[in-house]
Amino acid sequence: MLLYYPMKSKCTPLFTGLLFVFLSLLTTVQGQSRRLSPADILRVATVSDAQISPAGEWIVYSVSSVEGEQTTSTLWLVHVGERLSGGPPTSRQPEQRRNWETLRYPGRPLLPPAWNASNPRWSPDGKSIAFLATREGQRGIWITGPTRAVPRFITAIRETNFFITYAGEPFAWSPDSRMIAYVSASEEETDKDDDPRVIDRIQYKSRTSLSDPLRTHVWITDVDAPQPRQLTSGLLYDHALSFSPRGDEIAFLSNHEADPDANNNSDIFAVNLQGQTRQITATVGCEYEPAWSPDGKWIAYTATKRDVTTIDSVAEDTHVWITSASGDTRRELTASQDRRARNPHWRSDSRAIYFSANDHGQTLVFEVELNNEKVLPVFGAIDQIKSAASEFKGSLDSTAPTVLDQRIQVTSFSISEQLDFGEFVSGQNRIPIRLASIASIISDSTHPGEVWMGRGNTLTRVSNHNDNFRRGASLIEPEEFRFKSVDGSEIQAWLMKPSGWREDRKYPLVLSIHGGPHGMYGYALNPSFQVFAARGYAVLYLNPRGSSGYGQKFADGTINEWGGGDYRDLMAGVDEALRRYSWIDQYRLGVTGGSYGGFLTNWIITQTPRFKAAVSAASVSNLVSFYSTSLYQDLIHAEFGGFPWDNYDLLWQWSPLRYVRQAQTPTMFIHGEQDNDVHITQAEEMYMALRRRGVETVLVRYPREGHGLREPKHRVDSLERTLAWFDRFLK
Repeated sequence: MLLYYPMKSKCTPLFTGLLFVFLSLLTTVQGQSRRLSPADILRVATVSDAQISPAGEWIVYSVSSVEGEQTTSTLWLVHVGERLSGGPPTSRQPEQRRNWETLRYPGRPLLPPAWNASNPRWSPDGKSIAFLATREGQRGIWITGPTRAVPRFITAIRETNFFITYAGEPFAWSPDSRMIAYVSASEEETDKDDDPRVIDRIQYKSRTSLSDPLRTHVWITDVDAPQPRQLTSGLLYDHALSFSPRGDEIAFLSNHEADPDANNNSDIFAVNLQGQTRQITATVGCEYEPAWSPDGKWIAYTATKRDVTTIDSVAEDTHVWITSASGDTRRELTASQDRRARNPHWRSDSRAIYFSANDHGQTLVFEVELNNEKVLPVFGAIDQIKSAASEFKGSLDSTAPTVLDQRIQVTSFSISEQLDFGEFVSGQNRIPIRLASIASIISDSTHPGEVWMGRGNTLTRVSNHNDNFRRGASLIEPEEFRFKSVDGSEIQAWLMKPSGWREDRKYPLVLSIHGGPHGMYGYALNPSFQVFAARGYAVLYLNPRGSSGYGQKFADGTINEWGGGDYRDLMAGVDEALRRYSWIDQYRLGVTGGSYGGFLTNWIITQTPRFKAAVSAASVSNLVSFYSTSLYQDLIHAEFGGFPWDNYDLLWQWSPLRYVRQAQTPTMFIHGEQDNDVHITQAEEMYMALRRRGVETVLVRYPREGHGLREPKHRVDSLERTLAWFDRFLK
């Protein structure tokens, strides 16, 4: 609050002029964005899981943010009502629209203060929202409504720490909104002592500890008078639920192999309300994400087809499939697209399926019709959708109805049951289409994710949780370029210039490598890259062979040779960046990466001395010992076609540790002490080898952390240490 005391003015013209100049300069400085520091990465709120109500009137979503040393997840609700336009506005002038910063649909917290909740899901009648929360030590399902209803506890849920790939939906409403089916764990083996711990299974490790004895099963309860009943049982992990529209069965996933730990093979099953289970699919590949069609005839899902599917980063792209409810008929719908598909959602008329897929650095929403298997982008594919008039085009800053004609990233989406009619225009072709209202989380390289809603390619932003962060930060737009690698393969890359870049200066460059190996860099904000740029570094990142988003042949590019073609792609990318950008100092190059990116960092420092500093996080160094210490043994089966005792020479050939005599680069290793994805011994082996050889190195161990750092202070500390390491050797 400002106190104002009226007084007579006695200012001279000179004083008045100086005061005006001072205030103008102060306003200019205050209005300027500042460069990011490592602590600023905690200011980015993670907006996720946008769920639109069946009638398209409401959207509920999750917001994860850091408060002190804790990361909390809250639920927000926004009422979009009937005001959402199906097309761009016709009366608003472009300059007015672009300066419009007030949200058309302001949201509010759904729950009272101090609630920590996630996984909001609408009841089919649109009157209630079920969600997961822990309250007063009780973990379970709660229900509230869009009209500020007091949350009501429905049932307790017990969770296992066992790693379940693509765990899917943890609960599902019945079509009449009277029941909820859910996944909860129970202890099937109660006679085992914990001291000593006797290991008698393959998957005895979870991601950060030893696997508990719990198994997950399908349960059901009434909503009005909760009385939980267990429907499935056994030494199995039942998960990923979808309620039949007839209300008589629940579809779910389970692995019924003789030894599920030895063979990752999830199939689709269904259990009726009396607890009788039937198997719907029985394939050698893995089925994921079952979703029952509204008419009850089909179940959509994503799936692989190969004999071996790892529980980790799989090379094989999942595609969208459908099976008849009986399991007699199965069809693959998106093979022609040749992209990795996830998250299938039925259109309410049961004639089409919406899904997300990776494509050249973007993750977008697509639609496939059942009758002709034609795949069309819903929005965001700027080279396939007819350009809109300039007054309707806008950036992710806009809060007015906007046609997004830029590269974006869609991390999640949901669709309403209500349909409108429109057309897809591509060149001279006009294809009539049915449009559902879609709520999605959209981001790009300089905008954190926010909630957007729309139909077709016209969208409206309905959240602003990161606006203050953007206004206070000077963010760098990366430049995309493509080049031919050593064998002629086209590689997509991005380069971020350092803050305050000047053409007459030389700058150090850091090459960053993604994990996987089948991950994908793209058009999403990377706060750490922005901090690197603020510190004066150029950042190069690219998608070498093995990355998803470029088709199956490209994704298979690392099979049987980790550090082969992908290493050559990375080095060709560095060469291309040096050729294109003469201001990059070729004598001040750094390299970093996490997980598989850490593996490649270790590989690079043993293959070339061109990098003067390296930071390797959660990295693999020895494929032989990795096999027996990681919970992902089948990653070796899938990528190298067998067991270490059968192909030891091949695994050792592609292990960085084998070539450690050649390493000269000062290297920092960062690792979580409880990481069972890539055990910390992998970093220890590489660290000890470099240390014994006299190469400058340090190992930073983070207690309580697994594969990737979670605690806010550790996230900031690791970034600060990484920058300090590069500053020491590159500046």
